[in-house]
Amino acid sequence: MSETTTATTTEALRERALKLDAADPLADRRDLFALDDGVYLDGNSLGALPAHVPARVQDVLTRQWGELRIRSWDESGWWTAPERIGDRIAPLVGAAAGQIVVGDSTSVNVFKAVVAAARIAGEGRDEILVDATTFPTDGYIAASAARLTGHRIVPVAPADVPAALGPRTAVVLLNHVDYRSGRLHDLPGLTAAVHAAGGVAVWDLCHSAGALPVGLDEHGVDLAVGCTYKYLNGGPGSPAYLYVAERHQADFDSPLPGWNSHADPFGMTPGYAPADGSVRGRVGTPDIVSMLTLEAALDVWDGVAVDAVRAKSLALTDFFLECVEAYVPAGRVTSVTPAAHTERGSQVALRCDDAEPVMRRLIERGVVGDLRRPDVLRFGFTPLYVGFADAERAARVLAEVLAGERAA
Repeated sequence: MSETTTATTTEALRERALKLDAADPLADRRDLFALDDGVYLDGNSLGALPAHVPARVQDVLTRQWGELRIRSWDESGWWTAPERIGDRIAPLVGAAAGQIVVGDSTSVNVFKAVVAAARIAGEGRDEILVDATTFPTDGYIAASAARLTGHRIVPVAPADVPAALGPRTAVVLLNHVDYRSGRLHDLPGLTAAVHAAGGVAVWDLCHSAGALPVGLDEHGVDLAVGCTYKYLNGGPGSPAYLYVAERHQADFDSPLPGWNSHADPFGMTPGYAPADGSVRGRVGTPDIVSMLTLEAALDVWDGVAVDAVRAKSLALTDFFLECVEAYVPAGRVTSVTPAAHTERGSQVALRCDDAEPVMRRLIERGVVGDLRRPDVLRFGFTPLYVGFADAERAARVLAEVLAGERAA
């Protein structure tokens, strides 16, 4: 630890952490998850397992599939699962029912959303603005969509979007929270700017859904996508979701018109006629086992207000940064996550010259975060199961590891 850190400082921070945990209205949610004695700060990559999920999945496998078999499409509600589960996610992202469908991966849904948005924007608009700092796959998919639709890609930093908008803007694809730095972008303001320019706004919610209020309906978002295996704890590779605002559903022209989104899917007619509503976002047969795993996992959100999650997230990240400042040797790390609450997601990213060996040592010591090459340590704070004592311990172990690396 820092040479200036005293035993009194350490004890004071530990005591504060215990008091904050004792007063935490979400503290009992931790008991709903399968966790060990370590500190798990990688829920922004893969959420922890809700403890009740294995038994629910066992029922899906042994009874619904093993006994009912094909009957489960009706009797177990398999066929309606994409919309039913979408309606459970809806309140977590500020959407009314009937606008979210679950299925496919985030990448596939980005493709559907960007192409459909370009078609909604109409003739005379040929530019797709893409977050230049975006998660790479979003950029890859958007570039392919641009080639297919005859548009051109314009990479732009989110802060520069308003200046880049114009009469040629068709679509703007942005991440709500930057996956590397944890920066929260201005969804309301940027959406309004896109609309003022006549464009269609598509948001990637992978690093915000389940961590902070999104307000899709309130802020007039057109289309949105997101994964469910991070803060929503749906499990590795759990299906993503697609939000299509009700006002756009009749004009949503999917580039992947599969039989599941047909108005009469079992009619098996050669011509495609799209279904009404969010069902248009479906493509092929739903991945039922993963989907029902997600449905079970969402039970941990029953009775939880997203505003309460956001309040705890900000308090956790504030406290962690305070502990890092108190414990970590001067000059060893620099936060690249904004200090302002209005610009911060639910993670803290620290720049560290020797990030890779440091993260390896942290994991060996029971503090699990992750690395973004070349030099960023990421720590995700999932308010449903991360506490203030976890934050204090993580900062203290980080300081010890860094002190050891320096001594070595």
